[in-house]
Amino acid sequence: MERNDVAGRAKDYIARENDPYFRDEVKKLLEAEDYTELEDRFYRNLEFGTGGLRGVIGGGYNRMNTLVVKSATQGLANYIRRAFPEKAAAPGGLKAAIAFDSRRYSAEFAEAAALIFAANGIKAYLFSALRPTPELSFAIRLLGCDTGLVVTASHNPPQYNGYKAYWNDGAQVIPPHDKGIIAEVEAVAEIREMPREEALGAGLLRIIDREVDEPYQAMVKSRLFRPDLIREKAGEVKIVYTPLHGTGAFHVEKILGDLGLKVITVPEQREGNGGFPTVAFPNPEEAAALDMAIKLAGKEKADVVMATDPDADRFGIAVRGALGDYTLVTGNQMGVLLADYIFLSLRESGKMPASPVMVNTIVTTGMQKAVAASYGVTCVEVLTGFKWIADIMRRCDSGEGTFVFGTEESYGYLVENEVRDKDGISASALTAEMTLYWRSRGKSLLDRLTELYAGHGYWQELSISKYFQGPEGPGIMKGIMDEYRKNPPSALGGIRVEKVRDVLESVWKIPGESGGIAGESFSDIPKSDVLQFFLEDGTVVSARPSGTEPKIKFYATCRASAENGVEAAKAEAGRKLDAIKSDIRKVIGE
Repeated sequence: MERNDVAGRAKDYIARENDPYFRDEVKKLLEAEDYTELEDRFYRNLEFGTGGLRGVIGGGYNRMNTLVVKSATQGLANYIRRAFPEKAAAPGGLKAAIAFDSRRYSAEFAEAAALIFAANGIKAYLFSALRPTPELSFAIRLLGCDTGLVVTASHNPPQYNGYKAYWNDGAQVIPPHDKGIIAEVEAVAEIREMPREEALGAGLLRIIDREVDEPYQAMVKSRLFRPDLIREKAGEVKIVYTPLHGTGAFHVEKILGDLGLKVITVPEQREGNGGFPTVAFPNPEEAAALDMAIKLAGKEKADVVMATDPDADRFGIAVRGALGDYTLVTGNQMGVLLADYIFLSLRESGKMPASPVMVNTIVTTGMQKAVAASYGVTCVEVLTGFKWIADIMRRCDSGEGTFVFGTEESYGYLVENEVRDKDGISASALTAEMTLYWRSRGKSLLDRLTELYAGHGYWQELSISKYFQGPEGPGIMKGIMDEYRKNPPSALGGIRVEKVRDVLESVWKIPGESGGIAGESFSDIPKSDVLQFFLEDGTVVSARPSGTEPKIKFYATCRASAENGVEAAKAEAGRKLDAIKSDIRKVIGE
């Protein structure tokens, strides 16, 4: 961008932004003539994507700040009013729920959004303090809201914030609503606002807490299979838990405590803190994030370490082994363990429905499908993102089977119907019960996982993320994906590629000269910028640009026969994945 264009956009922002912190930040950059930083803040508008907003906190149109949040919420309000015109005719006829996590400015952004809803005649239910994402989904359904949002950047580093937008079923928005909302956000010309006291007085802003907290906690406990076992043997399992400075402690401590379980929360990470002072990334996928919890668990000789991310939708664990060391359980492995336990419990209790359905994503381990098949459960694969799992749940509501479990590889699990997004709170309760169940049979979770490997083969996965920051980032990512489409590899890691699934073009391709021969088309998965390479040994490698961050993610899931033992299978799978990883790194320039 030319300097004059950058300066013009910056001055326009300063004139419109009411928050002095963000306004002054941009003023100082203009005075210092820091056009490198100004260009990054103004070369584009922060995109309201298919899931909402996410970006670095700061002043500017390409940052997360009060003005950007207000503008996006005005567009969402406009769309909701158009979608439900009869309700919109009566003040307060439309309703929205708003939650927020512990990140910097989350409370301020949430209140700003609530007052935009109120100014548009939409009654806003705003939580009094930080609450997890799954409770927001639950609240939408409980309160009969037409929309909702949660201010969070999930597991991103502390400089980020964002928000996720939801529909009236408690799920994140999908087509056609996502594109409709984006169009309204881009067309916003006027932002309607209402002072807090006026909104409260008019009944258009209501502060909520216990009226949702207590039903949510009761629902989570009602989803357990063996409450008697927990009451009898709760003292036999010790749990160390960390909310990673986020929203999880309030519910996890209360629910597990009510069940009689001994939970020790990491004191340094218990309180909400958007600076995340003890971790580089507040993500239960990261071993370093659980380091403090694992050290405390070692001192306490705890059986399980549990962690939730800042908005408590993701959940991860580490399990103590026979020698007292702790093994991190991956998201894929946790999904396998929970699926096995849920299906086993439904079968043992005689409550397995006639047409049970499990849902996972196309980049999740194939082992879950094998486990589901062994119990007679249909496994439906969807695009990455829990909103697509919720879409299958919506179809199940209409009679297309009975939903029993949903999971994705990135530490997301859903064991109940009352929530339509991943739920780290309910996953923690069910994992505690599952730990007790296998303990009562003389096994640990790791022992059960080994048994499942022996029965279904050893499965191992890898994921690689490559960031492409700055204005040139999107073009670089597009170039990588375009090249893969034009010239798909004939082999990865020395293993022949049999076929390619191009989800963007909804077609199967066979690698060959001229970039591949188009094969059979498909329509069961919505179009998305995803490529999947199916190798002749059953390994699947996937590539997709992130929808919320400037990065491309690569996934691989590989199976090795356990006929000669699990350790030999691990070695074989590891060799294959190392070779595949080497080929991927060459493409992305590492």
